[in-house]
Amino acid sequence: MHKVQVKGILSAKNGMNVYRGCTHGCIYCDARSDCYNFTHDFEDIEVKENAPELLEKALRAKRRRCMIGTGAMCDPYLHAERELEITRRCLEIIHKYGFGVTLLTKSDLIMRDIDLLEKINIGAKTVVQMTLTTADEKLCRIVEPNVCTTARRLEVLLEMKKRGIPTVIWFTPQLPYINDTVENVRRIVEMGAMAEVRGIITFGMVLTLRSGDREHYYAQLDHHFPDLKQRYIREFGDRYEIPCPNGKALWETFVYECEKNGIERRQDKIFAYLDEFPEPEQLTLEI
Repeated sequence: MHKVQVKGILSAKNGMNVYRGCTHGCIYCDARSDCYNFTHDFEDIEVKENAPELLEKALRAKRRRCMIGTGAMCDPYLHAERELEITRRCLEIIHKYGFGVTLLTKSDLIMRDIDLLEKINIGAKTVVQMTLTTADEKLCRIVEPNVCTTARRLEVLLEMKKRGIPTVIWFTPQLPYINDTVENVRRIVEMGAMAEVRGIITFGMVLTLRSGDREHYYAQLDHHFPDLKQRYIREFGDRYEIPCPNGKALWETFVYECEKNGIERRQDKIFAYLDEFPEPEQLTLEI
């Protein structure tokens, strides 16, 4: 890893990424794509070491409190976070100024900060978003090799539920001929029901591939799933959006299972919830 000083940390939509690159090793990671203009190896994590100071300056200057998001481009709980604690320092600042936070991760390292997340949720709002791609533990260790498996992520969601911290599942991507089964859809939604998640986000039963990401993914297919790369090339060519051949059945199952379990699946509703900052309760005088 290497450390850098950056000029700003919050985006126009109040998102932040305190790291750049990743060590989770997910075979499908879109962040590897050439369009993101990495000038260093993807696993050589760029650490924005002045992120907490920049965040505090930004929050002090805001006229209204809001939700602060992290994890959209880089998991806030990479292996480096265990030692560096930059994400934790940012959470402490968010709590200090009374803002809310939503985090997207695959890592159980988030459990280290659960007491702090609970405090933020009591004073404002916390939403923990957890990516789940496969209920098959053996497959999970292949496609997401350097981070905790789905079973452990479910344990995290259940513990958040106990603490009253709202959660959302990201069920994406769907990898053709790998995790694209009706049974997998059912099991992931069942996990969401167990954890009483606020919603499950999926962008359709597809995988997206572009230059940089595609080459890495295909190399992993050669290693773990012999002959599957040639099938992808024959059926999908260089398409950006790779649809699951049985996508219709998968989608119908997803819709049915979500409705059966009372889980929100509409993206606009879920994203609106993530962005919504709770208004303070108005006190009324009793006469």
